[in-house]
Amino acid sequence: MLELAILGFLVEGPLPGHELRRRVAQLSGYTRPVSDGSLYPAINRLTRAGLIERRADPAAGAARYVLSLTAAGRADILQRLRKPADHEITDFTRFYVVLAFLSHLPDVAEQHAVLRRRLEFLEEPASFFYDNERPLRAEEVADPYRRGMLLTARATSRAERTWLRETLGEKPPAFDTACTDNDLHAPATPAS
Repeated sequence: MLELAILGFLVEGPLPGHELRRRVAQLSGYTRPVSDGSLYPAINRLTRAGLIERRADPAAGAARYVLSLTAAGRADILQRLRKPADHEITDFTRFYVVLAFLSHLPDVAEQHAVLRRRLEFLEEPASFFYDNERPLRAEEVADPYRRGMLLTARATSRAERTWLRETLGEKPPAFDTACTDNDLHAPATPAS
């Protein structure tokens, strides 16, 4: 996720390191704070791999530099966006990082292929809680806080599926207005 965010912001143009850090931190939000201990090693990995280049920025002062994407970096981010890993499709926060840069894919059909993968994932029955292998619905859970988790996840999943279908130019299935098992999908499933 961190490497994708770095490459994603740099595809939009060169940035000083401190500005890149600010943008990555804003994108990841409070749920996954970005530390210098993870950001700068990721920048160094991407630099060693030839995906980004770092050059001194004398106008900004000592020890300041500007990062930019190389041709190999541009090809790499496009490939990452075309074929996100499964955990980048199933994890809510990781998918949002993909979504933040998906418009950089020049082919709308490729963009829609990624959105369809997310929609297919969201349409699979899931829950935070199970009775053996069967996902439990909010109405089946007595604990008010667990029920709240399920109701919130249901609303989030419905809203996202509606947006995905609209973006893909698809009509919602007739059953989507009813309370269905696929409404149980948790927005932040753990990464595999």
